[in-house]
Amino acid sequence: MHPKLANNRALRIRTAARDEFARQGFDGARVDHIARRAGVNKQLLFYYYHSKRGLFRAVLAQAASELEGALAGLSLPAGRPLDRIRVALDAQFEFLARHPDWVALLAQGSRAELAPFAPAIKRLVVLLAEGQGLGQVRDDIDPHLVAAQALVLMVGYLRLESAIAASAPPLGADEPALRERWKDAAVRLVLDGVATH
Repeated sequence: MHPKLANNRALRIRTAARDEFARQGFDGARVDHIARRAGVNKQLLFYYYHSKRGLFRAVLAQAASELEGALAGLSLPAGRPLDRIRVALDAQFEFLARHPDWVALLAQGSRAELAPFAPAIKRLVVLLAEGQGLGQVRDDIDPHLVAAQALVLMVGYLRLESAIAASAPPLGADEPALRERWKDAAVRLVLDGVATH
């Protein structure tokens, strides 16, 4: 991160922007609302981020950095790659579930704007490829595609959790349990789909 963006005012702007973009979407977000919530004037916001799009990219880059940091700090178990893949998938889901604003932003970004998330996705790609090398993950799957599908499965659920719960009242009776069941089912779906049998 550029040194001028590491100060308290720039951080307040990114925090206010994250909330505004998550609630209103890129198109609905207003720079004057962001500046007011951050306690700065619009000129300072533009000095730091040059444009609304530049601010959106900075917010996405911060989200990607936080996800990467959470995954980098994982203590992956020794042994079977499938066990390490499970831990990584669990951690990715838990991180996203704790950061609904990041989930909302992920659903809005363009390909170029989401590029900072590549290192976090690559962690899963590496684990899948390692599993292929050891004969525990099918050779006919593309690790990049599986890693992307796992992320889409998680983001999609978290974006639509209320609708999923409402669509099947027995499922929605206890949303925290529903979320945990969904996570377990999603992780199992990915693992069952990639494991050699």
